[in-house]
Amino acid sequence: MRQDPLIAVGGENLIDHVTREGEVFAHPGGSPFNVAMALGRLGANVAYISPISTDDWGARLAERLEASGVDLTGGRRPEPTTMSRVTVTAGIPSYDFQREATAERQVTTRGLAGALPQGARALHTGSLALTDGPDADAWEAFCIDCADRGLLVSLDPNVRLSVLRDAEGYRARIARLAGRVHLLKLSDEDLAGLSPDLDAEAAIARLTGIAPGALLIVTRGPDGVSTWQGGTRRDLPAPGVGTLVDTVGAGDTFMAAFLDGLARDGALDPETLAALPRDRLDALLREAMMAAALNCAREGCDPPTRAELDDALRGKADG
Repeated sequence: MRQDPLIAVGGENLIDHVTREGEVFAHPGGSPFNVAMALGRLGANVAYISPISTDDWGARLAERLEASGVDLTGGRRPEPTTMSRVTVTAGIPSYDFQREATAERQVTTRGLAGALPQGARALHTGSLALTDGPDADAWEAFCIDCADRGLLVSLDPNVRLSVLRDAEGYRARIARLAGRVHLLKLSDEDLAGLSPDLDAEAAIARLTGIAPGALLIVTRGPDGVSTWQGGTRRDLPAPGVGTLVDTVGAGDTFMAAFLDGLARDGALDPETLAALPRDRLDALLREAMMAAALNCAREGCDPPTRAELDDALRGKADG
């Protein structure tokens, strides 16, 4: 593990029961869990601050993170592990979650503050952690507190409309957080889920109006990424994926590689991120897209190691 500034990651951890072509597989997952795992594989200094169940599935989740080099600071809980039923059709996953009274939801603002390692420079969260309930309230308050204390706060809503009980309340929460975070990453599907009444350009205009100082990244799968910062838009094409197996964890791998790149560049703070030169930002985005492409060539969320990503980047440069 490098001694870069520490990145804290929190949010759901779960077991994906994946159905693909009639076969069922069980994989550790959850968007923030995947981000933490991917950061660890890249050699980043990373801590996972959400609790994990003490049941057998929780043991599997904890082992996966620890094997990836992630420091577990969120503790263990006796409540069961969250479960997700995932159906993959033509490489595209759909989800159904079983998340009532599970271990990863047993958080408070005070508990999260206690799990945050001293010296952490960045916090990343999103996805199911922000959907509803007292845990979502705790995460919102904690993110705002971290931003107030000078941490770089990163948010990936990873919108799951199927689990929302109060869609408008959820959208309002994301809008409040968007106005406070420094890095906001969405997919084009997330954008549509957050602003179903608007076309893509109007939805972007709404977000940039709410968060004028944030770096906004919209991933578009095979169409690459678009960014908005300081009123300037930039579009970058995606690298070739090769053989597409599925897209599970692609966005999480992208997010992790981008955060890792910021840490390696010494840009893991709000002021430096805001002033990051365009060429460096483009280079980090290309690395993140390559990491996501490598993940898409594998089954499930299986992020590359730093050596694998470096080899792929060298191969593209040589080609």
